[in-house]
Amino acid sequence: MGDPVSGGATGAGAGAAAGAEARKAAARKAALARRRAAFGAGDTGRGAARLFRVLEPHAGRTIAGYMPIRTEIDPRPAMARMSETGPVTVPVIVAAGQPLMFRAWTPDCTMTEGPFGARVPVDGAYLRPQVVIVPLVAFTRAGGRLGYGGGFYDRSLQGLRAARPVLAIGFAFAAQEADALPLEPTDQPLDMIVTESEVIDLRR
Repeated sequence: MGDPVSGGATGAGAGAAAGAEARKAAARKAALARRRAAFGAGDTGRGAARLFRVLEPHAGRTIAGYMPIRTEIDPRPAMARMSETGPVTVPVIVAAGQPLMFRAWTPDCTMTEGPFGARVPVDGAYLRPQVVIVPLVAFTRAGGRLGYGGGFYDRSLQGLRAARPVLAIGFAFAAQEADALPLEPTDQPLDMIVTESEVIDLRR
């Protein structure tokens, strides 16, 4: 005969997990709608210009950017300017459940289609970034971040931070801000958030 207490606990745990996932799905749906509207309005390069000013003091350090997909805000103008002073990388998905790897990128490097539609360099060295520009679906002013649900950036930041200090900069449209998000203990916090409107520095 099974243990009804144990079974009940398992059922309760499964129910709580399902509830958390439902809350995350609802938060993603709402934030993605706001992001689509912001993308459609355009930011006329203000976001990338503000991002460059934040990155400029880190010239010479290895920086991880990203290739924007769908309606993500575009960091490439800032990445291109930073590539003039030091190495810039972009994330490469190796496999589900694994941390990202970061491959050297330049504005004129040869790219190919990667998983989820993000383009990646055909070749180049893999480097460990000291500054990571993090794409996101939603953020809070306290540094919480909601992504797409794959956990790639959480695993990657956890591994990078275990080796040495790493600055995680969330980059988003201001419209992606949320009052609160359904976060988990494994979610890695952001150190800064840059939007087309402002810089939120959580290190202070």
